[in-house]
Amino acid sequence: MHTSRPRRLKIRAGLLAACTATACARNPATGARQLSLISESREIQMGREYDQEVRSSLGLYPDSALQRYVQELGARLAARSERPNLPWTFHVVDDPVVNAFALPGGFIFVTRGILGHLRSEAQLAAVVGHEIGHVTARHTVNQLSKQQLAQVGLTVGSIVSPEFERFGGLASAALGVLFLKYSRDHESQADELGLRYMRRGGYDPREMPDVFTLLDRVSQGSGGGRVPEWLATHPAPANRRERIVQLIAALPRDSSGTTVSREPYLRRLDGLVFGTNPRDGYFKGAQFFHPELKFRLTFPEGWTTSNQPQAVLAVSPRKDAVVEVGLAKQPTADQAARAFFSERGVTADWPRQGTLNGLPSVSGAFAAAAEGATLRGTAVFVEHGGAVYRLLAYSSEERWPAYQAPAERALGSFARLTDRAALNVQPQRIAIVKLDRGATLAELARTRPSPVPVATLALINQVEPDTPLAAGETVKWIVGDPLP
Repeated sequence: MHTSRPRRLKIRAGLLAACTATACARNPATGARQLSLISESREIQMGREYDQEVRSSLGLYPDSALQRYVQELGARLAARSERPNLPWTFHVVDDPVVNAFALPGGFIFVTRGILGHLRSEAQLAAVVGHEIGHVTARHTVNQLSKQQLAQVGLTVGSIVSPEFERFGGLASAALGVLFLKYSRDHESQADELGLRYMRRGGYDPREMPDVFTLLDRVSQGSGGGRVPEWLATHPAPANRRERIVQLIAALPRDSSGTTVSREPYLRRLDGLVFGTNPRDGYFKGAQFFHPELKFRLTFPEGWTTSNQPQAVLAVSPRKDAVVEVGLAKQPTADQAARAFFSERGVTADWPRQGTLNGLPSVSGAFAAAAEGATLRGTAVFVEHGGAVYRLLAYSSEERWPAYQAPAERALGSFARLTDRAALNVQPQRIAIVKLDRGATLAELARTRPSPVPVATLALINQVEPDTPLAAGETVKWIVGDPLP
């Protein structure tokens, strides 16, 4: 929908009028006056709440030394920012996607995926500095304030049709937070602030443009990973690289004494999980296998599947039905069923106790009403491996009859995983290798096999497959078996 010019001017005039009142404050990082309906204390409170959600939904990478390293690096940069007294925290999330993001109040996350693609501590400082810039410039708070002014409020983005949004409690595993997108000006501003903070931290600013080059390659799909949200908006990474190069050219030319820290950084990556970790569950077509939890399940053919830290689910092609598997909080299937079927707005047939492929279970049909609409579905609670699994299949009342048979077949396929090959599958990892002779990655791959293409090896090393590498140089190599 296009907004006419008079409408845009009217909205802008309204925002400017708001800024003449007490709702405007001077931004500590940029010096500009900025709409701010959210206090710093509320900003921090929001950040803490979102921080808990991110940790529980994405999960932290289980390496205390790596977590400590990123926290210490981030804290050093944040201490040199214009908002040093925020409760700054920096974490590595266990996600293969190349990404980094900031929450209000100083809660910042980088993925193991982006760590594996960077080549130096200075590049990591550029990424973290950019995210610090979003916080110091209060970009998220600014966006939220504009929404409050427009009485829009935060929305929840759903991978299923909008009618499911009203069932947030029931379908929570099928919903995700729709993070606010930053404007073009915000992204450029965070780039400049990131450059400022990495320089204050003593890092060589010449490493920053190559981060944009790397992520431009990632966005083009040359070897894996998705471009992070902070590089997915306009202007394109290449244009932003050009802007940063211009800013660096205007700096004093002497870079002596600045830090790059390539070798120490690479050593920290030795053994890092690369790509999807099959130990956390993986798909083979419509079949799902979880080696750690030792269960398997077959979803309906043609449905879109997703393996998330808290649940694994499938959505129908029309996005109007869901099958999901997650863990219940209760210690027995009977207690979990009673808790679910007694939830407000849920009506159910009398739950039936029995077994599912030899596992104790309780199941029943249910209906859930809210805001004048009704969901219908089937719930099964299964005891397995000392835990209780909640298996749900549901759709709208009018569409459930068409989906009931394939959805219930999926629930009924939940069973123990006993195949030794599936149980023993392992993730691929990064190995740090020192070259004993000069070679290109393409040449090295002929004598040192890797489960990933040479293009991927070139991407994570930020070179081309035929780039000559000298003897004694350190490179990242991917080891392990091909993923199932």
